[in-house]
Amino acid sequence: MIEGAPFGLQVRIETSIRRIGRDAWDACFAGEVEGYDCLLAIEEAGIEGFSWCYITLVQDGRTIAAMPAFITDYPLETTLEDGALRRFVQRVRRYFPGLLKLKLACLGSPCTETGTPGFHPDVRAESRPALFDRLLREFQHYAGTRGCALRGVKDVPQHHALQFKAAFEQQGFAAMPGLPTAWLDIDFDTIDTYMNRLSSGTRKDMRRKLKSLADITVETRTDLGDLLPRVMALYQETRERSEWQFEALTPDYFTGILKSMKGRSFCTLYFADNTLLAANILVHDDQTLIDKFFCMDSELGRVHNLYFLSWFTNLRYCLEHGMRRYQSGQAYYENKVRLGSQLTANTMYFRHRNSVVQSLLRLVSPLLASDDFTGKSP
Repeated sequence: MIEGAPFGLQVRIETSIRRIGRDAWDACFAGEVEGYDCLLAIEEAGIEGFSWCYITLVQDGRTIAAMPAFITDYPLETTLEDGALRRFVQRVRRYFPGLLKLKLACLGSPCTETGTPGFHPDVRAESRPALFDRLLREFQHYAGTRGCALRGVKDVPQHHALQFKAAFEQQGFAAMPGLPTAWLDIDFDTIDTYMNRLSSGTRKDMRRKLKSLADITVETRTDLGDLLPRVMALYQETRERSEWQFEALTPDYFTGILKSMKGRSFCTLYFADNTLLAANILVHDDQTLIDKFFCMDSELGRVHNLYFLSWFTNLRYCLEHGMRRYQSGQAYYENKVRLGSQLTANTMYFRHRNSVVQSLLRLVSPLLASDDFTGKSP
């Protein structure tokens, strides 16, 4: 029985997704690539500074709505551009470590593409806003019991932001732009057909860059083995170049994704003269390929145009396996749009339990919003 869903519901909050179970969780996230196995790998990766929980609504013993969440100490300058203001905050924090850090409870995951609520397929569309409203209220109550004054919802896709607008407004959440998601429909049969859709200047530039492939060995693995230390070194170098640094991924994250998502994940490696210069972790289902993380040697990677080689390698994988969409993720939008990608807007929501602090956060939120989409490539 799902009719009248807000009534007769049991709220269940677990600190491990194992206690909910794969079948119950994935039933609410049909069609989502980053399902139970992905979240389990994230949970067990030992990412420092994060604890996990999973909010579910259960009716007659069946999970009908669900969403992951996390708790962390959140530095408010996380999404600030690298500039004078960010550097000033970081200098001050050397002397006052707790300044502008708030204990945050946030719906969504720091390691998935978007914060999408899941519903059992038997839940009608018109019942979902009320269920989400209940889920959000229960999450806020849980956040209070954990001493989290700041509550958030991470990267809600545009269509969900509209669908659940009333719940956010009624519960006092403020909105600010998040990083959009870049994606490309694979509605072409060959790379040549795809190239012909690009501008003449881009097409000429890509053909020149693709000549670098002659000097590169490309290898696909589902187990990093003895290459893991080198991959982690490339990851750390790439992370240090990024303006937006939130979670710090661990070796167990990379190995866990590949192990937990067998048959639905792999790593593409790029070598020059037997030296590993770049690694690309990807996950997929039958229809969509998601680029989870691309890391490379900053100097030699650019010399060999590895970002662009990886782009075309991933498109070929989609064509060879009948996939209909390549989702290249967040950040580095200039080149992604240049290469034909579209962007789906995501929205972040926040609410502080102190009304004065909430007003201040609303005031400064334009400074904290992730609204600079000009980055070119890693």
